[in-house]
Order: sequence, then C-alpha cells, then structure tokens
Amino acid sequence: MTAHETRSEPAIAENLAAVRATIAEAARRSGRRAEDVRLIAVSKTKPLADILAAWRAGQQDFGENRVQEALGKMDQAPPELRWHLIGHLQSNKARLVPGRFAVVQSVDSERLAQALARHAEAAGVRQPIMVQLNWSGEDTKSGVTDLDALRVLVAAIAGLPALALTGLMTIPDPACSEAQTRAHYAQVRAALATLQREFALGPDFRELSMGMSHDYAWAIEEGATVVRVGTAIFGARP
Repeated sequence: MTAHETRSEPAIAENLAAVRATIAEAARRSGRRAEDVRLIAVSKTKPLADILAAWRAGQQDFGENRVQEALGKMDQAPPELRWHLIGHLQSNKARLVPGRFAVVQSVDSERLAQALARHAEAAGVRQPIMVQLNWSGEDTKSGVTDLDALRVLVAAIAGLPALALTGLMTIPDPACSEAQTRAHYAQVRAALATLQREFALGPDFRELSMGMSHDYAWAIEEGATVVRVGTAIFGARP
C-alpha cells in the first residue's frame, strides 16, 4: 500500500470492477453496449481518499447531494473529475453551481431553473441539467409529480438558453417490488419519448438517470443511460 492509498482502495477497485461487469451484462441484455451507460459513483459523505481510490481505478464521474460538500472536494481533487449534483438544490444556492457541475440532475421547479439560468448567464456558461421526477408520490422526495407538470416545466426550460436540458432523473420508492420498479422506469422512458416528440429539444435530450445500487441492472434493462451507484462501490454509509 503506497502513501496515497487507503486501506479500502483495493476493495473500491474490486467493487468498481464488479459494478462495471454488471452494467456490461445488463446493457448486453437490453441490446446495448456498456459504453452506452454512464456510471456515476455516488460519493456523498465519502472522504476524498475514497473518491481518489475510485478515480485511480478509472472512475471519472461522481455524484454529490450537497453543494458545499461537493465544492470542498472539487477544490482538492484532480480537475479531470466530473461532478454531478444529484441532491435537492435550493434556489438561493444556485449561484454556486454553474460551471462547477457537469450536470445538475435535480431541477424540480421553474423557480430553480430560472435561478440557475440567471447565474449561468452571468458566469458565461451553459449549464447542463436534468429534470427530477417524483412519480411515486413520496413526501420526502423532491421532483415533478406528473406528466402535465413535467410538460410545463420543460416548456419553461426550453425558453432559457443558458440551460441545456439533457434528460430526466428519477428515484422510485425503494420499497417497490421488481415489477413495480421496472414499471416506474418504463413510465419515465415513455415520458422522455413523449417530450422528444412534443418539444424541439435537440439530440442531447436523451438521458435517463435511473437506478441505484439495489436496482441499477433493472434500470439499464428498462433504458437507463445513467446509473447512480454508491453503496455497491464505497460500502454502506455510516
């Protein structure tokens, strides 16, 4: 073990290899290539040492829930790492985001979209975003709750040139069965197809961020192009 390794580094590398193998197999079953699915290593609450261990094992995309925690890690990490904001973002913190995150996956309101657009324009960047859905009706989760509300929000975002809408993100109820989870993901895939038909959003509007450690193989089989995996890579959070 070198001075820059952690005791968990071999385990993280092994876990990453296992996750990538599962992704490749699920992609094959759905008629796609492993390269068609982007793996985001969910590093929220994890120390920088664990993130660097994953990076040395070939991982570049990391997901964080809190802006301040993510910014602190960014300032110490290699610049080639890509950071995704996957947690709820308050409008009053939108100024901290443009140009720092590869994608903000958790946009759930027109107010937040407008705040991000305003600060992105001021920073001279075009900020990629996704719209977060909450179609399982959980009170503890943020997100757009139905297709009609999604249409309204997407129409508003389409009028904000400082934002680049790349797709949809969802988190189903973890208590759901496999059949219920797959049905949820199929609904989100259908919603993406509907929006692609109804809005001129361009070829980049194609991403489906679906699936976590317990169900990412199902999500890939149902069309996910992005999966967010934390526990299966870094171990359970304390």
